[in-house]
Amino acid sequence: MNLLGDPTLQIGLTLLVPFASYVLAEELHGSGVLAVLTTALFLSEYATDADDVMTRLAGHTFWDIIDTLVTGVAFGLIGLELHNAIRTASGRWGELLGWAAAITGVVVVVRLLWLLPATWLTKRLHARRDIEEEIPVSWRETVVMWWSGMRGVASVALVLAIPLETDAGAPFPDRDELVFIAFGVIIATLVLQGLTLPWLVRRLRVQADAEREKDYEKELAVRAAKAAKRRLREIEQVEELPEELSEQMLRRAFDIGIRISPDMGEEERREAQHQRARRLKRVRRIQSEMLSAARHEVLAARSEPGSDPEIVDRVLRHLDVRSLR
Repeated sequence: MNLLGDPTLQIGLTLLVPFASYVLAEELHGSGVLAVLTTALFLSEYATDADDVMTRLAGHTFWDIIDTLVTGVAFGLIGLELHNAIRTASGRWGELLGWAAAITGVVVVVRLLWLLPATWLTKRLHARRDIEEEIPVSWRETVVMWWSGMRGVASVALVLAIPLETDAGAPFPDRDELVFIAFGVIIATLVLQGLTLPWLVRRLRVQADAEREKDYEKELAVRAAKAAKRRLREIEQVEELPEELSEQMLRRAFDIGIRISPDMGEEERREAQHQRARRLKRVRRIQSEMLSAARHEVLAARSEPGSDPEIVDRVLRHLDVRSLR
């Protein structure tokens, strides 16, 4: 992906490659879903460049939008199919609602029966290997995890993937009933579990381990600062840097970590950092206003006679990138 260079092409590739892997897996009579999952794991782990800032920022924004659109379309399809489901249940409300309630119960109970031994086994394995990870550490957290298993987009996609007709051309047997039951399970879990989850969390007094998160953030900040200092020492071995520049860069290396986690510095360094942060905030505010004025001027030039919109967009894009920096 890094060979493409342009962030637009790289993001486009991340959109197309999962489709290609799905089609290829289906042609080879494999699981398209597992193929897409494997592709996503590979792209997130190996196909990213730590220095490709623009692609990463634009990619996060792009996939947030895609996630919102896909979720909206999925639940929009529920609305479109709902009238068919209601027509199917006409005269059979008791029977179909009973089936939907039974399947909902099975889904909820099976999740609990799976989660209890899985959580116990995970804690045993992690204790043996001395690994800390975000897993339930008490029965209260396990109960919250169990009750948070609402059904949504994946269930909608699966039930709507049922074909309308069989290979022989006949209507797919009981498709409308399956759609009704699936929608019943989705609505029941979203409404019942979704609305009662905050109450359950408060009742069980389950809270996030903020102290642990803060400690881990500080650890990463220290590692980042040390990595920056190591790289500075390597540069000093091959390049002759003025003492003033070397000291300035050393302070910048420390700032990399302290801006992530201010707790990693001593009190006096923290106070100095606060002063620099206030000064930097003021500089950024002034620079932001300057860039805003520049963007307004460039946009105003678009409506001038003889203006070239492509050149205006190109200059505006440079200003936008500068604003990100």
